[in-house]
Amino acid sequence: MAKTAPTPATPHAGDDNAPDDDVVSLLMRQHGDIRNLFDEVEGATGDERRDAFHRLVRLLAVHETAEEEVVHPFARRELPGGDGVVEERLAEEREAKEVLAALEDMDPDSPDFAARLLELRVAVQEHARAEERYEFAHIRRYGDPGRLAAMARGVKAAEAMAPTRPHPGVESGTANALLGPVAALMDRTRDAVRSAMKS
Repeated sequence: MAKTAPTPATPHAGDDNAPDDDVVSLLMRQHGDIRNLFDEVEGATGDERRDAFHRLVRLLAVHETAEEEVVHPFARRELPGGDGVVEERLAEEREAKEVLAALEDMDPDSPDFAARLLELRVAVQEHARAEERYEFAHIRRYGDPGRLAAMARGVKAAEAMAPTRPHPGVESGTANALLGPVAALMDRTRDAVRSAMKS
């Protein structure tokens, strides 16, 4: 009997064993992992495509949850015009989540799925570029090494506790929690992030 290959694990920032002492480096590595998973979904078919898509959804959820709990609050408090910067990122996230919600109801091997996946990829990549330019670069400028390391610990904690999928129209951990059985999980996530950033 032929052995089936194990399903690859969803990539996590820090899997490359680089030091987790800079939140921007962690999030940039997540951007690279997201790009790689888009490639994997686009290049696969059948069950392999479905599995890769589920891992992509999980990583997107992890990444956005980390930003909602760690990055956006810092940007609002510390960056000049931070509220506006964050609101623009939340609008981009909302657009991507709406496309993602449509994809989840589609057959991954249908031509419509491929077209919507491309739409999602464009939205996610534009969002990532805006994050890198308008949030991440300034976080490095305004965050001292201790703060960047604390935020990195928060991102890792959020990553460990993040929900398995983002919900369209919801751009906060608290509101995400209200949409299903992840309510307790999100409470634990928030607690874990706060605890990790204090340690």
